Amino acid sequence: MAEYLIKVADERGHQHQSVEHGFSEAEVRERYVQQGYLVYWVRPRGMLAGGQLQVRRRKIKIDQFVIFNQQFLTLVKAGLPIMNALDLLVKRQQNPYFRQLLENVRDRVRSGELLSEAFAAQGTFPKIYTTTILAGEKSGNLEEVLSRYINFQRLAMSFRKKLAVSLVYPALLVVAVTVMLTFLVTYVVPQFAKLYEGLNAQLPGPTVVMLAVGIAAQKYFVFILAGLALLIFLGWRWKQSDQGAQVLDHLRLRLPIIGGVWLKYQVATFSRMMSTLLSGGLPLVPSLETAGSSMGSRFLAQGLATASKHVREGKPLSTSIEEQKIFPDMAVEMLEVGESTGALPAMLNSVAEFYEEDVQNALTAALSLIEPAILIFMAVIVGFVLISLYLPIFSLGLGGIH
Repeated sequence: MAEYLIKVADERGHQHQSVEHGFSEAEVRERYVQQGYLVYWVRPRGMLAGGQLQVRRRKIKIDQFVIFNQQFLTLVKAGLPIMNALDLLVKRQQNPYFRQLLENVRDRVRSGELLSEAFAAQGTFPKIYTTTILAGEKSGNLEEVLSRYINFQRLAMSFRKKLAVSLVYPALLVVAVTVMLTFLVTYVVPQFAKLYEGLNAQLPGPTVVMLAVGIAAQKYFVFILAGLALLIFLGWRWKQSDQGAQVLDHLRLRLPIIGGVWLKYQVATFSRMMSTLLSGGLPLVPSLETAGSSMGSRFLAQGLATASKHVREGKPLSTSIEEQKIFPDMAVEMLEVGESTGALPAMLNSVAEFYEEDVQNALTAALSLIEPAILIFMAVIVGFVLISLYLPIFSLGLGGIH
């Protein structure tokens, strides 16, 4: 989803300006109007929006944010008022950018805003966090919802770290292959070209092609690097656009092995979010809207947005999601059981655990195939380069024998 700057006023007349994710300006405006806000304007967020240069806000590291919330929860449990807890945490915060955000949160709370509104106004913190805080404020059980959010983030961090560790070795192989091929083509091949310059013998076709590639790569190496950098930059900008994000999302979901793993990962993330929000006391529809808008897949986010409308109209959650054909059948069946037994949050946790384990197993199996494929690819390419370079020497040797 794209990012939009929005300025609104709440029912008490307090004005807020924040960054919101959405599919269009109209969709973001309508969302806030339905929540009872007076919307002044909605503008696309980017390097240049509304005729003014916009500074892109940085993100807070998840582990740093979890530590802050753990400290905040400890102080609140100890009986310290929220304002005093914020004052203390602001003084102890080492990250200047994070400290600036917390100072703004503290000032807003001191002026009468709700804690959830103050965090939401920063436009940096996850929507699931501000929604969770709002649920805790409405239910009067802020400590419990904070504790649930911290547990959710810890589980998510642990799962992401496991995935990252699994990808380290394939990433190192790819880097090694790239460095080796670059060295062979830009240095070794031109050296052989100099060697064969003094020979009047006719070179084999593969050798001629390899020498031409090596000489061109060495001669235009800087331009090739600049072209690749430009291509990567344009691809990144296209990925940030609505059309680019949608196309890439569909391609990613249709990939033979990776697509299934990505879908299961998104289902696990959605289930964790929904369970956390529902356990914190948030109603079903707002929980579904918040979890759906936090999805990394545009396809799933759109499907969940439609499902939330059907749930608002009175349809069961499992039926609404099943109609969109975005979740695996197993996940839908487990949601249906959770609804029928009145234990939906617990069943959502089970769905998350099931698919997290499934993703880990599928990723392990996929990597067991990818790693040999990378090694075979490297062997074939390097072998072709070396054979094409030494083929004239073999030919000359055989000619000398005859």
